[in-house]
Amino acid sequence: MKSQFFSYLALFFGVFALSTSAIFVKLADAPSSITAFYRLFFATLILSPFLFFDKKNRHELLSLSKKQCVFGLLSGLFLAIHYVLWFESLNYTSVASSTVIVTLQPLFSMSVGYFLFKERFSKGSILGCFIAIIGCFIIGWGDFQVSNQALFGDLLAFIAAGIITAYFFIGQYLRKDLSLVPYSIIGYASSAFFLAIYACSQQVTFVHYSVQTWWSFMGLAFIATIFGQTIFNWLLKWLSVSVVSMGILGETIGTCILAYLILDEVISLQQGIGIAFILAGLAVFLLQQRQIVK
Repeated sequence: MKSQFFSYLALFFGVFALSTSAIFVKLADAPSSITAFYRLFFATLILSPFLFFDKKNRHELLSLSKKQCVFGLLSGLFLAIHYVLWFESLNYTSVASSTVIVTLQPLFSMSVGYFLFKERFSKGSILGCFIAIIGCFIIGWGDFQVSNQALFGDLLAFIAAGIITAYFFIGQYLRKDLSLVPYSIIGYASSAFFLAIYACSQQVTFVHYSVQTWWSFMGLAFIATIFGQTIFNWLLKWLSVSVVSMGILGETIGTCILAYLILDEVISLQQGIGIAFILAGLAVFLLQQRQIVK
């Protein structure tokens, strides 16, 4: 991508779309496995016309090497595990706590990027990362619950953060040779398949849900996945996993704003301070990384 400014703009648009995830999950009255399944299943259906009616995309999918197939299926498995763990965590802990912890992806991505891929970060970039993470904890601190149930939910969210980081690193590898649609289709479709098997093992129903729940499934697929997750898949060809993961820290801000607009939750002074910290940290990190790229 020629314009780094445009790539950052697309990143923040995707982050805001992803911010709707927690809202839709809370509105969906369904088991976490079913919610995750329909999110990926409907997203696959939405992208299917772009595969079937595009010769280049069809050729790429049919020409996948064994290695690409294995990594594609692995990415789908990681995505399925991530969603099950995160959605399940929302049943045990608060939305704020879960969202704050699951967005700690930069801690994983920067560590893996540094030790395995020799990615280098300036002191300013590291400082910006920690400022943003502190902002996330300021927002969620009042909602962290001290109980065994809440701690279990927080642990699930933390593991989910590590799993989605692995998904992004696989995506960065596959996107070097694969276009957006074939890569996203193989990941989403295989993830939906794994989630269907998991849902069947739980003996939960795939039907008989309320209209609100079905709309929540569609919102997760169309807004949070197509305009959120898929944009990240697109950007992996130009931006490192660390930069994408840092951008996702902004999801906490989006969730606060949407909770205010949709759920009539008040944005407290504490949350306002946290938002300021996140924005400052992101600005420092991205400006520092831009200098490194130059």
